Amino acid sequence: MTSDPLETFMTWMRVEQGRSRNTLAAYQRDIRAYLSWLHTQGSTLLVATPAHIERFVAHLRNTGKAPKSVARKFAAVRMFYRYLSQEGIRSDNPAATVDGVKVPSSLPKAISEDEVALLLSSVRGVDSFARRDRAVLEFLYATGARVAEVCNLSIGDIDMQDALVRLFGKGAKERIVPFGRPCHDALGDYFDLGGRPALVPRQWASREDSDAVFLGVHGTRLSRQGVFNIVRKYARLAGIPEISPHALRHSCATHMLVHGADLRVVQELLGHASVSTTQIYTRVDNEVLYEMYREAHPRARLK
Repeated sequence: MTSDPLETFMTWMRVEQGRSRNTLAAYQRDIRAYLSWLHTQGSTLLVATPAHIERFVAHLRNTGKAPKSVARKFAAVRMFYRYLSQEGIRSDNPAATVDGVKVPSSLPKAISEDEVALLLSSVRGVDSFARRDRAVLEFLYATGARVAEVCNLSIGDIDMQDALVRLFGKGAKERIVPFGRPCHDALGDYFDLGGRPALVPRQWASREDSDAVFLGVHGTRLSRQGVFNIVRKYARLAGIPEISPHALRHSCATHMLVHGADLRVVQELLGHASVSTTQIYTRVDNEVLYEMYREAHPRARLK
């Protein structure tokens, strides 16, 4: 066999499956870790057995990997072997008989509406970075976008007139999401003189950067780490617990459902492939549940 199986697999994932760059990087990293572990066991990709895969999963657990991380790595290995079997590179699929890794279910971490207000109001100033940061935070909460969707956002994806944005989710699946007045105003302020134009470099590093909505300090696309840093910075300033950008996605979904949004509408807005993924947001915490009961039930208030 002349070509590297991992290389052809990554090409298939990119071209045929339309996986994002971040997903591809994660798959490649996880599979390389598996191949490296196989080498320590005196085995190889093409002769490994189901027992090898089970021991690899046990090895991950024994080294303290979180269940979610173990599940992701196993999923990458399983997908890789499925591909090898389909392409005839292996006559069998040793991962097919290995039980999946169970991940304990947990509620998404959302913050309250008051905390969101504190976070959004914590951005002070009118310089280019303050305008960008305010727009990033408003956009995350208004649209429920994933971090990768924010980083990959291009100017042509935003329709300011109709307050709509085109997002490309997992598997390059496209969806159109509206955004409200606060987000519209923050984006407009960012696009105005003193905002994004002030972050434009003298010479673009690439055409891809020149199309980016959110720019970093060097005039390149804002990175995932850059988005994380923005959210953490203003969470500290707002005096709320440290959160990730994904918490604003969770908050967007939770708050919409609390205020009566239809589950399937929220599913479409978030880009979930299955409504079962969205249903987890209906498991609101007790404080919200009790507050809604007190407000809604005619005989709930104690005299």
